[in-house]
Amino acid sequence: MPAIVAKNHNPVIREFCQRLSDRGLSKMAVVGAAMRKLLVLAYGVIKTDSPFDPQFAQKDLVYA
Repeated sequence: MPAIVAKNHNPVIREFCQRLSDRGLSKMAVVGAAMRKLLVLAYGVIKTDSPFDPQFAQKDLVYA
């Protein structure tokens, strides 16, 4: 359920799910990928002990 809610309301997950849907993945595969993405994001927040930053990925692209 959290993945479905995030897919509809979280801009980071919504973008991610849209890219996967555009590639032709089934709805359940997209939800499964969103679940994993949420787990990875939560683990990163806990591991680094920092707040969630939705612009984190764009910062890496600017400095690269």
